Amino acid sequence: MSNPQTLRARLINSDHFVTLYGTTPPRADAPPERVQLAAERLAERLQGLHLDGLVVYDVQDERERTSEPRPFPFIPTGDPRAYATLLHRLTGLEAVTYKCVVNFSETEWLAWLNETLVDYQVACLSLVGAATPNPPPEALAIDRAFDLAAAQVGGPTLGGVMIAERHAPGCDESQRLLNKAAHGCRYFISQVIYEAEPTQRLLHDYRTTCAQMGVQPHRIVLTFSPCGRQKTMEFVKWLGVAISPATERAILDDPAPFSRSIQICCANLRSILDQGIAEHLPLGVNIESVSIHRDEIEASIELVHALRETAAAYGLRV
Repeated sequence: MSNPQTLRARLINSDHFVTLYGTTPPRADAPPERVQLAAERLAERLQGLHLDGLVVYDVQDERERTSEPRPFPFIPTGDPRAYATLLHRLTGLEAVTYKCVVNFSETEWLAWLNETLVDYQVACLSLVGAATPNPPPEALAIDRAFDLAAAQVGGPTLGGVMIAERHAPGCDESQRLLNKAAHGCRYFISQVIYEAEPTQRLLHDYRTTCAQMGVQPHRIVLTFSPCGRQKTMEFVKWLGVAISPATERAILDDPAPFSRSIQICCANLRSILDQGIAEHLPLGVNIESVSIHRDEIEASIELVHALRETAAAYGLRV
């Protein structure tokens, strides 16, 4: 079910639109048989989706990012490298493996990178920095983490996070993308999108700045996720995702909230593609499914089909 071209090549090659599916490892204290069962169930659901790859997240508490109480308690999850390896064995799909770097010293980070290369053969690694603009002084800076990772011979292709909500005067996300690229980042995966306008503005500015500087823009993978529960909506907003009151009401007041959220995700992708940005930037989508609820998981599979159909309608090679 995997594409014969490697995920690394698919992310760097600008000829095709890419489709990824994002998941989290089971909780860290789950016994091996439960981890195996979770992976097998996911592999079964992904059959026939013709994905280009997976995304396995490194879940962080992020409590320091906001004074608002966390809607769900933080439960540590297993090593994303191990879960990505297990999913690869079951599905044939390579994964972008996320890792938050702030809790490492330089020595610890180099040791982790060596272990990642030798023991896990991770091909695509996405680095995440501090959740706050003012991390503790001992935190490993994201630029330094990229530099050290990029210097590894035979190391993974590096990616980073794109957050459209922080693209504003004085906090220029397009410049952040260019800076990460200068430190070795080759692709970007966005935060979940529920309002198109911030992403439209960021992609326009990123494309314009790349053209002005004479540099090749890197792939942008746009993340979408179905949402049909009040508690899930609260958590998505707590994570910093922009959701207008009108969008929230449209979903939660609908008798079929998951179907409505899928419609809104597709409408947002259409609004982004209507700007003609795909003619200038290599794009893709990542369907994020981090819920334990069956209906939300099933909605994420439906969203894969819906977003691919939306992209294909614009002539993109999905």
